[in-house]
Amino acid sequence: MNTPCPPVNFVVNGEPVRVSVPPMKRLLDVLREDLHLTGTKEGCGEGECGSCTVRIDGELVNSCMVPVLQAQGARIETVEGLERHGELHPLQKAFLACGGAQCGICTPGMLMAATHLLAQNPNPTIAEIREGLAGNLCRCTGFIRIFDSVIASIAENSAASIGQESNAR
Repeated sequence: MNTPCPPVNFVVNGEPVRVSVPPMKRLLDVLREDLHLTGTKEGCGEGECGSCTVRIDGELVNSCMVPVLQAQGARIETVEGLERHGELHPLQKAFLACGGAQCGICTPGMLMAATHLLAQNPNPTIAEIREGLAGNLCRCTGFIRIFDSVIASIAENSAASIGQESNAR
């Protein structure tokens, strides 16, 4: 006799969700299979590559290492949550413009790590960018285009801020 799994309730990208899945099912699998949020990728399945990076209550985590039960009551942000009202996030635009996304496996994790970094430090040095993205591996770009993408996003945000200040005068 199968007993039903108790529901797990959490918020994903601002939307409340309730899933009844085995409590030890990986959050990565729940996001991809049950919630159809396939932007988060599985690279290694061992918490080493960062492709499955999401934010839980504002902290970066490898979703392949988190049982869904640990998400009970949490606020989760995935790469899909970066887009707002049909508009790509400035980092997503910069990744496209600078060639920071190639095969696409590492891109969601890189975007989540860079977003987290820029939320903490809106004007990081290249050394701080390298450190902020250190938990994410890329086999295609050699990291230079990814770092260039983050720098371009910072420049775009700075230009937008200056434009807003000028319009306010």
